[in-house]
Amino acid sequence: MTCPSDSYRIYFAPLQGYTDAIYRNVHARIFGGVEAYYTPFVRLEGGKFRNKDVHDIDPEANQAPVIPQLLAGNAEELGKIAALFASKGYTHADINMGCPFVPIARKHKGAGLLPYPDEAAALFEALKKFSDMTFSLKMRLGWDNPEEALNLLPLINETDFTSVTVHARIGTQQYKGVPDLDAFEKFYKECTHPLYYNGDLLSASDITAVTTRFPKLEGVVIGRGLLANPALALEYKNGAALNEQEKQEKLRQFHSELFALYQARMQGDAQLLGKLKTIWEYLLPDADRKCHKKIKKSSRIDRYTEAVNELFEQYHVQ
Repeated sequence: MTCPSDSYRIYFAPLQGYTDAIYRNVHARIFGGVEAYYTPFVRLEGGKFRNKDVHDIDPEANQAPVIPQLLAGNAEELGKIAALFASKGYTHADINMGCPFVPIARKHKGAGLLPYPDEAAALFEALKKFSDMTFSLKMRLGWDNPEEALNLLPLINETDFTSVTVHARIGTQQYKGVPDLDAFEKFYKECTHPLYYNGDLLSASDITAVTTRFPKLEGVVIGRGLLANPALALEYKNGAALNEQEKQEKLRQFHSELFALYQARMQGDAQLLGKLKTIWEYLLPDADRKCHKKIKKSSRIDRYTEAVNELFEQYHVQ
């Protein structure tokens, strides 16, 4: 493994339903290696906040360093969400213009806002009302055309963002297909803000390849790669993979702490099982398929625990 430059930072991207406060806190304690964790976006539903979103950004619920993220389609929504963040003591927030899910995009939110420069301009203008806060931007190359990001770039460059993160796909790709590095390069060359890359970083060599091709990057933002291998950021920062015993111990401790904390919060075994199984939608994809299948099909806590223990016993660090 190539030793990385100390100047490249790693942030943990948010994934709705996965990287909640419990997950972030446990990951920071057991693995770490990231500068901060973006929270899943906070949005308004029927003009109101969801209780779980408010709880998730509560400073008392977060021992790990976090950056709250907001999803808004207009200045009024942005104002209400930013005011919530400020009331919680946050002085920095991230603007989501990257969410690719169609129900969100249809409302001109997330990546669905990218084809509408006038609406994006109104949203960015609203940031000026929060003089005590700074803002960063997370976006895609476009909704259905990578030219959309380039069209927005003059406006982005004029806006006082602390940084910009670009997921090198368009929204209609969701998470399929390969990232468009050539389109990203065009944005990279013209963006005047500190820039971060996001998209399909699944190994330390992937991170090295991106930072080698784009040396002026500030760093990278990783989501699914860290869900699959929670040690990825730590291994990259250390310039070496964890040995098999250390990684096994950390993975077992990671799961054990998540189990205990979710068990204390969930109401009943069925809810607990549902939550625990989401972890395995990404975690250790190279582990034994039969064990993964047993975990997925388990209908009782004891069966689930048995399947997880079996997987850990058979798993060998790649």
